[in-house]
Amino acid sequence: MTDAVAADSVADPWLVVIDMQRIFGDPASQWATPAYATVEPVVARLVHEFGDRVIFTRFVAPEHPTGSWIPYYEQWPFALVPDGDPLYEITPGLATDAHPVVTETTFGKWGPALESVMAGSTEMVLVGVSTDCCVLSTALAAADAGVRVRVAADACAGLSETDHQRALDAMALYAPLIEITTSADVTAARV
Repeated sequence: MTDAVAADSVADPWLVVIDMQRIFGDPASQWATPAYATVEPVVARLVHEFGDRVIFTRFVAPEHPTGSWIPYYEQWPFALVPDGDPLYEITPGLATDAHPVVTETTFGKWGPALESVMAGSTEMVLVGVSTDCCVLSTALAAADAGVRVRVAADACAGLSETDHQRALDAMALYAPLIEITTSADVTAARV
């Protein structure tokens, strides 16, 4: 691989799909994100457009919660199931075996595992749920680490429209490290 090709592949953004899982998409779940069904087709379109530059993340409960996670899971005991439980599956039809999956027991997904899959790339587009939790936590940590983060607002959903907008507004304060954009603008930038 020549240096020019290597530089292009590092500059090419990754689509990072945050926690598009049954536990957040099933309306019967205690952690259901109300607008999940609205953003799912937008996310699916972007997954198709990004091809093999897509990373999925999953939130799972730790086997043995510690610290502040102990009272958290006392409040949400339904979620204390093994990593392989169907609750934690990525929504069928979104991911394929061709896409890497990063699984974490934390809200924020930025860390050594995600950084390793990105293989030196310093740009990501974030989509998924919840804007006001895992998307926000991932965006701030990645931006702190020097990654250019673009959040496609119409491909994210929060626990309410108000919470979604507040999280977008908070992330916008980090410009130019974090840019709030749309899926259409992301697509146009790829052409």
